Amino acid sequence: MIKNIIFDIGAVLVDWNPHHYYRQMLKDDAEVEKFLNEICTHEWKHSIDLGRPWEDARYELVSKHPEYTHCIDAYWHNWQEMVCEPIQESVKILIDLKQKGFPIYALSNWNHITFQGALEKFDFLNLFDGRIVSGEVKMAKPDPRIYQLLLDTYQLTPQESLFIDDRLENVEAARCFGIKSIQFISPQDLEKELTHHGVYKKKA
Repeated sequence: MIKNIIFDIGAVLVDWNPHHYYRQMLKDDAEVEKFLNEICTHEWKHSIDLGRPWEDARYELVSKHPEYTHCIDAYWHNWQEMVCEPIQESVKILIDLKQKGFPIYALSNWNHITFQGALEKFDFLNLFDGRIVSGEVKMAKPDPRIYQLLLDTYQLTPQESLFIDDRLENVEAARCFGIKSIQFISPQDLEKELTHHGVYKKKA
C-alpha cells in the first residue's frame, strides 16, 4: 500500500528548459544544441547540481570556450529565465495528494544556491513534508546513496513509497530499492499512473 509520494521537481513540477532561453541568445537551433550538448554538457551541469562552486565550473568552460563566455555566465546568473512556469497540472496533482493526507517529499537534482531562489519564486515548493536536494547533500540521482539518504532521513519504507521522475535512469535506480516508480511523461499520463496505483482519482 502506497503511503508516501516522492516528486522530482525539474521537468515534473517546474518547466525548466534552457533551450527556451538560449534560442534568444544564439543564432539558430543548431547552435543551441551544440552549446547545450557539447559545451554546457549534462556532466558539467550535473557537477553544479552536486554543489560544485560556480567560479570553478565557469573557469573550466570559459578557458576552453571563451567565445561563449556570455552564454556560460547566463547559465548561472539568468537561470530564473530558464524556468518558464510551473507545470500547473502537475502542481494541482501534488496539492490534491497533499489534501488527501499523503506525505509528500521532494528528491531533486538542483544546486543548493539556486534552489533557494526557486523556493522564493514558487510557493508550492514549500508544501513538501521533507526534501533531499543534491546541492545540499553533495550527491545526486541516480547515485544509490541519495535514495538511501531519503529513506533513512524520513524513515520511509520503500514498498510504501512511490517516486515520480522524468529521467528513466533515476526511476530505475529507485526501483532497485523496491520503490514503486513512475517515469513522468505528462500530467495526463501521471494521473493515469497514479490512478493505477490506487492513490489518485481526478476531481470532477
